[in-house]
Amino acid sequence: MHIEFNATKREVKGTGASRRLRRAGSVPGIIYGGDQPAVQITLDHNEIYHLLRKEAFHASILSAKVDGQATSVLLRDTQWHPYRQQVLHVDFQRVTAGEKIHIKVPLHFINDDIAPGVKLQGGLMTHVMNEIDVSCLPSKLPEFIEVDLKDVQAGESLHISHIVLPDGVETVLHGDDDPVVVSCMVPRGGLASDAGDEADAAAEGDAAE
Repeated sequence: MHIEFNATKREVKGTGASRRLRRAGSVPGIIYGGDQPAVQITLDHNEIYHLLRKEAFHASILSAKVDGQATSVLLRDTQWHPYRQQVLHVDFQRVTAGEKIHIKVPLHFINDDIAPGVKLQGGLMTHVMNEIDVSCLPSKLPEFIEVDLKDVQAGESLHISHIVLPDGVETVLHGDDDPVVVSCMVPRGGLASDAGDEADAAAEGDAAE
């Protein structure tokens, strides 16, 4: 998905200048990284606010049009007002085509409803993680990663190592950890199949009497 936003270079800096920008409906920001110096920018609050509400804006190569000149960037940090729906500051990092990037990518879970652990055994699917750290070239960056749950049984868990990644994408793990991504919790009272077996056994016992 191609996402672009507009910005202008910001010459006046400092806390007072940033406060005046926010009162005028703008947001201060910065673009840094690569072999160029950092650039202070000004963004339109309404535009950036609505873009930040889109999942893809957080895990895509973005086109920042600064005074009409396009630069490829990644969203790196956003500061929000503690109790108002107001963006206070946004950080972007320049992207170089041949250099790998490290970024969090959202997970999209599919087939929860047909997983045996849910459909046949009455389990509850619990999503432990909603995003994972990955490393890849900018051209290989996926907007999201799909996790298929169609074979998950009650009592089973899927770990990061079980996720099928797109070509050219690697997970970034911290140490030797292989954290759980999703679990199918056994319902209270045990599995539905076990309860059914017990009921059948009880019925057979009654018939024998």
